[in-house]
Amino acid sequence: MLIALLVIAVGFVAFTNGANANFKGVASLYGSGTTSLKVALWWGTATTLAGSLTAIFLADGLIKKFSGKGLIGDELLQSPSFTTSVAGGAALTSFLATRFGFPVSTTHALVGALVCAGLAGSGLAGSGVTSAGDQVNLSALGMNFLYPLFFSPLVAMILGAIVYWLLRSVKLAPDERNRFLNIAHFTTAGAASFARGLNDTPKMAALLLMAPSFSNQSAVLLVGVMIAIGGLIDAKRVAETLGKKVTGMTAGQGFSANLVTAVLVVTASFHSLPVSTTHVSVGSLLGMGASTKQAKWRKVIEILLAWITTVPCGALLAAIVYAVLSALFQG
Repeated sequence: MLIALLVIAVGFVAFTNGANANFKGVASLYGSGTTSLKVALWWGTATTLAGSLTAIFLADGLIKKFSGKGLIGDELLQSPSFTTSVAGGAALTSFLATRFGFPVSTTHALVGALVCAGLAGSGLAGSGVTSAGDQVNLSALGMNFLYPLFFSPLVAMILGAIVYWLLRSVKLAPDERNRFLNIAHFTTAGAASFARGLNDTPKMAALLLMAPSFSNQSAVLLVGVMIAIGGLIDAKRVAETLGKKVTGMTAGQGFSANLVTAVLVVTASFHSLPVSTTHVSVGSLLGMGASTKQAKWRKVIEILLAWITTVPCGALLAAIVYAVLSALFQG
């Protein structure tokens, strides 16, 4: 029964991830008027799925990190209740954010869920441990998770501004659309979405490996398909926020921001760094928007507040789910 719940929970977190994140790589296509919301969404979903499928061959490092090894004790990792609660906490967080149209980080929700479910599990008799320190390695949290998550949006903001002005100075990022720019813009948007699929899919697939019938490849495939379905069905609220409400932009500006997002996320993926594509994407758009004085700061502040609450929300919900499952199934 718990294994079935685990598969459902991971499928749900993948679906909500797609709904919340599939539009992030292509938001500038819609926001700059280069194409319609529908075309942008289909292009983003197709290239995200391509990245997810590529992760079958390249994602062992991220799968290992988000399996919890090194951060969570082996005893808890063997508990289906624990793994299901991590997926459930992250899924509920992403689902709530999507309902309000806020682009949040599933990565942050997963990290919060891993840690707090681990702490909750350490304190429950059913886990067989008495000390949180036995089951949660907090020293590994900063180096492997929090540092890359914290610094990536700052780096993206700085590069978003610099790259735009460099490209503009050599006339590769004009305000007016032309054939070359449209092709380059679609290419970088697809690359950013591909990078998101490559980086995000293994994080959720790792949770499925508790189920005995799943290999790395089959877990990645299931998660990738659910991400695609979630994006096609339920991405419109976040699409409007990212495309229209963070900053005004021209095609050249959107192209520059996408280029930064794609390069940073692909680089992070090959180094097994769990960056948030959400933060990188929004950071690059904001850096460009701030430099051109087009940023819409009221909405940006709302998004930042949503980001701040993502980790504690994922943590709290995961702890609640863990406590309920442990009471029902006794670990």
